Amino acid sequence: MEPLPGMSAPDLELDEVFTHLKALDPDGSRIGKAIRRSFDMLLDGQHTGRYHWEQLHKTEKTHCGTLIEINLQREFDFADGKLLDYRIADTEVDCKYSQSLAEWMIPPEALGHVVLGLWANDRAGKWSAGLLRASQENLNFKTNRDSKRTPSRHGRSAIRWLFKDAPLQDNVLLRLSSEDIDAIFRSTSGQKRLNELFRRAQRRLVSRNVVATVAMQEDYMRRARRRGGSRTALRAEGIVIFGQYKNHVQAAVSLGLPAPGPGEFVSVRVARRQWHHGDAPSIELDGEHWVVAVAGDPVEDAPSLPDIGPLTG
Repeated sequence: MEPLPGMSAPDLELDEVFTHLKALDPDGSRIGKAIRRSFDMLLDGQHTGRYHWEQLHKTEKTHCGTLIEINLQREFDFADGKLLDYRIADTEVDCKYSQSLAEWMIPPEALGHVVLGLWANDRAGKWSAGLLRASQENLNFKTNRDSKRTPSRHGRSAIRWLFKDAPLQDNVLLRLSSEDIDAIFRSTSGQKRLNELFRRAQRRLVSRNVVATVAMQEDYMRRARRRGGSRTALRAEGIVIFGQYKNHVQAAVSLGLPAPGPGEFVSVRVARRQWHHGDAPSIELDGEHWVVAVAGDPVEDAPSLPDIGPLTG
């Protein structure tokens, strides 16, 4: 049956790839994780202290697409294609990443095939992934010196988006002011830098990679926890640091804070509940009721927070 005027012919191969990928990753969390891992590998914050795209060298930026391609294949165990990057649902698929949405550089060998195109922006905290048939009508006629072509206006409208503007795991260092960043990185001590991070990034999720970037030491996760780490150092300031243990997550959510996922933390200053806190949400620890501290609450030692229950994730 011929398509009606103005309608595109069905693309059964592309539909099968779309359905297969959606079944593997219904909410996009696995693709998002692979993109986040790729950014973090490029920045290598634990050894360089870098945390944003502009700090990368030009050659590193051009390597981003390759890393995303590799990490997606590791995440989903895609078979190698004979001609292109992957074989998904028995279809050859080329994987392309661009720093601008849908500006993928599609090589001649991908002409006529399905392309899995990706985009992500760490500062915006978003990523997108879509499928496109690299047909003549979907590509611009003009090529670069490697004979690669970008999607045409028609091609952009033909993209079948798997996910559009999906949330990327947040890099909290991109959300802090320059004053906060300067204060965090001012010290030559990794432990003091980490303490300052949890002072200044309260009520925000702090990822494992951010901890590594700030600490710049091999035992960075231990330095976030108690027994001499940030939990011990900041307890006298009334600051608790919730991690991924079940009771930590429950306590954080009960206080209206974001829930820490695998390898994540969230810090906040707390105070014993008083009449002026009204109906503010509270948790019970050490036989006392605690709320998120407000301006004017005196600084007091924070309660101990035992690690109870299985790790999340």
